[in-house]
Amino acid sequence: MAENLTRKLIAEHLLEGRMKPGEPIHLAIDQTLTQDATGTLVMLALEAMALERVKTEVSVQYVDHNLLQTDNRNPDDHLFLESACRRFGVWFSPPGNGVSHPLHTRYFCKPGRTLLGADSHTPAAGAMGMLAMGAGGIDVAMAMAGEPFVLDMPEVWGVRLIGELPDWVSAKDVILEMLRRHGVAGGRGRVIEYHGPGLEALGVMDRHVIANMGTELGATSSVFPADAAVRDYLALHGRDGDHTPWTADDGAGYDHHEKIDLSELEPLIAKPSSPGNVVPVRDVAGAEVYQAYFGSSANPGFRDFAVVAEMMRGRNRPAQVSLDINPASRDDLRDLAGDGHLSALLAAGARLHQAGCNGCIGMGQAPATGRNSLRTVPRNFPDRSGTPEDSVFLCSPETAAAAALTGRITDPRELDMAHPKIAPPRRPAFDWENFAAPPRPQSAEETELVKGPNIASIPDFEAMPDELDLQVLLKLGDDISTDEIMPAGTDILPYRSNIPKIAEFAFRVIDKGYAKRAAAAREERDGHVIVAGENYGQGSSREHAAIAPRALGLRAVAARSFARIHRQNLINYGVAPLLLDDEDDPGELDQDGRMTLSGLRGAVADADSITARTGRGAEIVLRLDLGAREREVLLAGGLVNWWRAG
Repeated sequence: MAENLTRKLIAEHLLEGRMKPGEPIHLAIDQTLTQDATGTLVMLALEAMALERVKTEVSVQYVDHNLLQTDNRNPDDHLFLESACRRFGVWFSPPGNGVSHPLHTRYFCKPGRTLLGADSHTPAAGAMGMLAMGAGGIDVAMAMAGEPFVLDMPEVWGVRLIGELPDWVSAKDVILEMLRRHGVAGGRGRVIEYHGPGLEALGVMDRHVIANMGTELGATSSVFPADAAVRDYLALHGRDGDHTPWTADDGAGYDHHEKIDLSELEPLIAKPSSPGNVVPVRDVAGAEVYQAYFGSSANPGFRDFAVVAEMMRGRNRPAQVSLDINPASRDDLRDLAGDGHLSALLAAGARLHQAGCNGCIGMGQAPATGRNSLRTVPRNFPDRSGTPEDSVFLCSPETAAAAALTGRITDPRELDMAHPKIAPPRRPAFDWENFAAPPRPQSAEETELVKGPNIASIPDFEAMPDELDLQVLLKLGDDISTDEIMPAGTDILPYRSNIPKIAEFAFRVIDKGYAKRAAAAREERDGHVIVAGENYGQGSSREHAAIAPRALGLRAVAARSFARIHRQNLINYGVAPLLLDDEDDPGELDQDGRMTLSGLRGAVADADSITARTGRGAEIVLRLDLGAREREVLLAGGLVNWWRAG
């Protein structure tokens, strides 16, 4: 029977379960990826689990998010992560190397492997013929300990690409077209598999752009075949021996079908403040621009910077425009310098920043209040840039460069120039010396973890009680993102290894008094519950959005639906994800009202629903859509407790 690539990859790694959409499956994980905004909790979890050494084929810890060293907190965490890598047998990528996803693609990705990353954009590795998925850090810690990754079997969404991209249209416009058609929840429960003759003109880093932002559709992953493009990419970087062909069978079927004629696409742009708010660039042309920002994991390739350099060569940006170049890696910088592109950017007035995530995660380069910023980053959720009243647009390098040249949002097809033709770097940088390899096991056992004063152990959470009397602390709408639950930025992220402190910032974007009100609810009752609409917890995989509210007394979230990673993070820290039916009257669950859950342990153990009593005396049936292991984890009070119980 002809099979698609996604099902082939899953079948190769299936340890338990049936490949029937919606049913739980257990997958073997070959590789893991952690970054410093999530990795500290992963390493603390490994310490709590008393793990001797990771069991994966490859695990890599990157330092790419928290690079600003304005005090001791970030560098202390860097030292902790480096010592933990030596202790547990993990590769270490130090500050300055660059963003995890393009570095992992260049150095570690292998076709046919599975990759689990504590970062929601881990599916970027799908460009290499891998099944790569984002998850919460505690799930990644379990994979590093040799445990399978458990998820619901996804449906496979086949997207057939035909034609070839016209001038001034690039890979970013392909994924923006998908978002224009389907919005930020259109890929939930699905893996997007790209196939068809249109792939021939898309290189690995073009595919990386598309796979990276499949996350913004809510997709479990995005997958491309390991074809000639992947073979050539590996050969270019001296990794010929790592290529094995992985492709769909001829005539393979899909659960869902889509077709995109690349030749018919035009420059697109996502308006503030959602990646799904996509329109043609021509619809917003003429608006003044304050900033044009290039880089991040979404457009990290050599070509994504070189095309900007050639558009700017011999020209300069208007004085009022900040031209921000955020290289994705030290390798990018070396390649751009070696081929003369870096000098063209600097001559055009570019501001050059260190290699890392930086402005994408709100760590620098924040725009002025209310001024338009065009960025090649993957997300534009409110306040993510670091400016509360931000106005961030997502677009291709060509569209952002056109704005940098004109000072206004401009369809790049209207520029009086030919589209630059970019050749690959003559000698691409590739240097294993930039990484610290894991030491031998015997020396690792002697390694002490280096803990600065800002590092606190993961809080202990009690097992689930049988009854909870909760306050409805927040009542929210659809598409609440993890950026809104647990913001990033320069004043918050340095506390990522200190849960009691970072919890003070929870829901700051929505309700600045949340932390104090949560403390009061914990004094008066058993804690609190949050009520929300569809797609609660979309966006980043940061588990701080689950553990910080849990530390403040969150015991349950009642929502119409959940984003996959955040739902799992809630379960991992003992917070019950309860499903509201469409006919439920949310008016019975007003903010500052009450919800009482009785017989909770029995319901979580084996029931499909539980009846909640509201403060008004009404009863609401809440669904418990849980797998067997998820029920065990919730009853134990979280994944670490479940592991310890063995």
